[in-house]
Amino acid sequence: PMRLIATLLLLTLGLNAQTITIAPAPVDRAALVTEFVLPEDAARPTRATKADGTSLPVQLDDSGKACIVVGFLRAGESLTLSLSKADGAVVESVRLRPGADGMVLSAAGAEVLNFRTDKTKKPRADIKDEILRAGYLHPVRSPSGAIVTGDYPSDHAHHHGIWTPFTKAVFQGRTTDFWNMHSKKGEEQLRAIGRTWAGEVHGGFDAELRMTDLSGPAPTDALIDRWSVRAYAVPGAPKPMHVFDLTTTQTCATNDPLELPQYHYGSFGLRGPEAWDGKDGARFLTSEGIADRNKGEGTRARWCYLGGKTSAGLSGTAVLGFPDNFRFPMPLRLHPDMPYFSIVPQKLGAFSIQPGKPYVTRYRFIVTDGEPDAKLFDACWNSLAHPAVVSVAK
Repeated sequence: PMRLIATLLLLTLGLNAQTITIAPAPVDRAALVTEFVLPEDAARPTRATKADGTSLPVQLDDSGKACIVVGFLRAGESLTLSLSKADGAVVESVRLRPGADGMVLSAAGAEVLNFRTDKTKKPRADIKDEILRAGYLHPVRSPSGAIVTGDYPSDHAHHHGIWTPFTKAVFQGRTTDFWNMHSKKGEEQLRAIGRTWAGEVHGGFDAELRMTDLSGPAPTDALIDRWSVRAYAVPGAPKPMHVFDLTTTQTCATNDPLELPQYHYGSFGLRGPEAWDGKDGARFLTSEGIADRNKGEGTRARWCYLGGKTSAGLSGTAVLGFPDNFRFPMPLRLHPDMPYFSIVPQKLGAFSIQPGKPYVTRYRFIVTDGEPDAKLFDACWNSLAHPAVVSVAK
């Protein structure tokens, strides 16, 4: 018995002393999502404490993978954190709850985004039934609560917050269009909600959408568009910001490919509020320092910002492309007078989605109030290009 007690004591001391170290990178990094796998015999930590005594929440999934979000880490600096289990119940900082028009994701008590699940609710009487849609993000909110997306705008009622249908496409020899639903050639709709979760570090949901061809003798699903949305709590960030990821995994719904000819918009859209309409109504900024939307049209960028006047003065969203996305840096369509942009791989030439070969795209969204902060957006993008390299030690 004494030997067993001594062994248990040594194990406990070892687990309590467990640390992780995040290796340095040559660039500043912000909103650094840090994931690592703990040894099977390790304790289940809930806190990670810095040398100065401040701590960050730790979230573990069922497989034993842990996640911590570091608000900011300077170039050349490493960070060592001591892992421990805090007393008391874990507080779910990032939550998912039912909303008026769908599901609301919130972080630290503030609403981050809504996922629209009910297509039957018309915002205006003039909306035609064929463009009613579900399966997109709106409203997206800034840290102050300002709304930074638009939905069913009067000039282009088929625009919806953040949405991902293809425009010009060829399926089974027919030209179809899942974006311009008023053309009645195709549509994209929500089919099912999958896994949902909440936690102290992140929460989110999975959903299945379908792009359906309507140009043939009968409606036929051409593409399955699986969404995974994950919002984060970001303690210690350089400024208040909402951070969330969208991963789309698109696969053929039949044995036929989806051919995507060269085209100038489609595949990803971000639409701002109608109050930002007009040539001077919206603010744009790309990672290449281009603020003139006409000069930015057709360029490529690591990230692109869209903002405008809100109750907070100025608010907006930076969309960051992951470096492993197809045809990265992002080919951009910046509209000349609408508060809207598209990320369009088809701008660079035709491609196709083939059966059995999933087409995966990942974006991170940084929503802020105030003037667009290029240094902050760069630091957030650096976290994608230089992901955390973690060593675990006892």
